[in-house]
Amino acid sequence: MQARENMPAQYRYLLAYKPYDVLSDLTDPEGRPALGDYVPVPGVHEAGRLDRDSEGLMLLTDDGALAHRLTHPRHKQPKTYLVQVENIPNARALQALRAGVEVKGTRTAPAQIDLLPGEPDLPPRSVPIRDGATVPTAWLRITLHEGRKRQIRHMTAAVGHPTLRLVRIALGPLTIGSLRPGEWRDLTASELATLRQT
Repeated sequence: MQARENMPAQYRYLLAYKPYDVLSDLTDPEGRPALGDYVPVPGVHEAGRLDRDSEGLMLLTDDGALAHRLTHPRHKQPKTYLVQVENIPNARALQALRAGVEVKGTRTAPAQIDLLPGEPDLPPRSVPIRDGATVPTAWLRITLHEGRKRQIRHMTAAVGHPTLRLVRIALGPLTIGSLRPGEWRDLTASELATLRQT
């Protein structure tokens, strides 16, 4: 098959761990820390976003069609997060999150919610969550098939458990693996093959 004119011979697909307090954008006109400060690869663009106060897995690529398929709500690609919340959610709060809660006049789609038995193995955040607090916290594993702005923070607040820390650990079939904050790498051939099949 003949390649289309002006189409790159080979695309780049990168996984990056966006640190806390870093913008998802590759550059920022105001000079704030941005993902491009950590991923100095020309030509790629972020496929999806994370809030400045959230951390974790991002895909960067110059393959616009694949990025669209991975991030457009119509394709319902799962996104999985580890979320630290205030206090310990009871069964009623967990069920409300699973079923969907009212956020800005619209009910969220059903989500997979798991209460973790302990603290997950994550790198420490660059800025501590809080100092000297005595309120207990809990960790949830949350998988969404939609991606509204600050959705998880709105969801947990709606059931009385504000989010303290949020780390995305999976995007579709891709997982954060051993990446540390600020690190990035190219996708492996097997990861790319799996991603193209989703």
